[in-house]
Amino acid sequence: MRIGYKLMAEGFGPKELIRQAVRAEEAGFDFVEISDHFHPWLDVQGHSPYAWTVLGAVAARTEKLGLATGVTCPSVRYHPAIVAQAAATLAIISDDRFTLGVGAGERLNEHVVGQGFPSVRGRHERLVEALDIINLLWQGGYQSYEGKHLQLEDAQVFDLPDRLPVIAVAAGGRDAAELAATHGGGLFATEPRKDLVEAFAAKGGRGPKYAEIPVAWGKDAIEAAHKTSRWALTGWRVMSELPNPANFEAASELIKPEDVAGQFAHGSDAGPYVEAFRTYADAGYDHLVFMNAGPDPDGFLDFFAKELRPSLGV
Repeated sequence: MRIGYKLMAEGFGPKELIRQAVRAEEAGFDFVEISDHFHPWLDVQGHSPYAWTVLGAVAARTEKLGLATGVTCPSVRYHPAIVAQAAATLAIISDDRFTLGVGAGERLNEHVVGQGFPSVRGRHERLVEALDIINLLWQGGYQSYEGKHLQLEDAQVFDLPDRLPVIAVAAGGRDAAELAATHGGGLFATEPRKDLVEAFAAKGGRGPKYAEIPVAWGKDAIEAAHKTSRWALTGWRVMSELPNPANFEAASELIKPEDVAGQFAHGSDAGPYVEAFRTYADAGYDHLVFMNAGPDPDGFLDFFAKELRPSLGV
């Protein structure tokens, strides 16, 4: 079992995220994970720095801490050749501590390049092609690819690590979980769904299984989580389709603090966090990420080091 800390890139600037990552390693976390967004979910969050620059700086400031994108869409805002090159470089400078988390993307971040946002079927087709291209380039040599949506022309990634990064594919359903097994080497989820783990395994998936646990630690934590993170209760069909933070503001205006309290482990006692952790572990996930929406990241890191990690028994 590996335990991770979510770098809340929509809520903090790049230097603060790097500082938190260093503190996370000191607190005993095994890895950090960062979302790869262009926009925050809500304007009140106020940030959305470039994830790859942050991860490169974290790699230089830490020694053993694992790194992961959670997740990158490699098929609209980025071309997969760029993602293949970026991930290979990060794997080298981090001494093989990097996992490439990928997914089909959200309109919030991908529409900004002016090419629209595909249908559900279209973006999953693009994700398959993107993974084909990344895996092809990681074989070395000059490569070309002609797909329905994406092309690659006579390209080579010259700097490849001795050990290629694991590709963990985000899944909200059975098809994506199977794709994680056939085109990736790991699974990434945001719910404690055992069926996704089973679908991944049934197609031969044997790699790490990542999942995010929503928590809110600290004084007035539920109020803070409601202010900045109520968008998380809108559901994936909403989260994948809305184009801007203003739309998420409107979509989440009826969500109340008590609704957030029902979805986020919270309080000053380790018990609720341990219970949430075990729910995900029992579903078969082995790389669990605490995603803290509370107002005091340093307090949560101290709480993890002194109380929570010893209570988890891992």
